[in-house]
Amino acid sequence: MYEPVASTAPSRHPERARYDEATVHSILDEALVGHLAFVADGAPQLLPLLFVREGGSIYLHSSTGARPARLAVRRRGLSVSFEVTLIDGLVLARSMFHHSVNYRSVVVHGTASIVADEATKRRVLEQLVEKVAPGRSVDARAPDRGELRQTAMLELPLETVSAKVRAGDPVDDERDLASRCWAGVVRLSCERRDPEPSADLAGGIRVPAYLEPSAPDGASASRRRPARAAPA
Repeated sequence: MYEPVASTAPSRHPERARYDEATVHSILDEALVGHLAFVADGAPQLLPLLFVREGGSIYLHSSTGARPARLAVRRRGLSVSFEVTLIDGLVLARSMFHHSVNYRSVVVHGTASIVADEATKRRVLEQLVEKVAPGRSVDARAPDRGELRQTAMLELPLETVSAKVRAGDPVDDERDLASRCWAGVVRLSCERRDPEPSADLAGGIRVPAYLEPSAPDGASASRRRPARAAPA
C-alpha cells in the first residue's frame, strides 16, 4: 500500500483514488508509454517515454544526449512527475455535462536517477523489449558497448504514487433520465494486429510464434480487457 500524501490526493472525485500496489502495478505493467514532466531552464517540459517496472521502481528509456538524462547527471537526480493513462471506454451521458471516459491512470512523483551499472542497464533493456513483445529478447541482437553507451536508463522509485480509476455507466441527473437520448459506454481497447514484415526483410524468415495471432499473453490480442463495473 502506498501512503497517501497531499501531492497524490485528487481534489476531484477522491473516491476514485487507489493506493494499493496491485492496482498501481497492473496499470504500469500494461501501459507501454508514459509521460515524464520536469523543469528545465525555468520552463516545464513533457516527454513521452517507453518504460518498464521492476519491483518497486520504474525504468524510463532515454538517450544519453536527451535533456532528462543530461539534467539527471548534472543535478545528481532529476525531480520529476511521471504519468500513464489507459482509456477503457467513452462514457456517453444524456447531458453534455456528464460525458466522461472510463480510465485507469497512475501518477508518480519523485527523483529520477541515471542507471550507471552496465549489468543493470542490460537487464532492464531486456525487460523493456520483453514488455513490448514477450519472447523478443531471444531473437533480437543485444546492444553492443557503443549502443549501450548511447542509451540512458532513468530509475524512478515508486514511493509517492497514486492511481485513479473511473469505471461503469454515465451518472446522469434525475431530470435527464427520461430523455430519449441514448446513454451508455462505448468500449475501447488497444489491440495487437497481424505483424507486417519490413520491406527489407530477407526471404524465408517466418513470423515468430510469439507474434502469431494465437500467441498467449497479448500478441495480436487486446492488451486491455476492461471489466464492466459499477460507477465510481
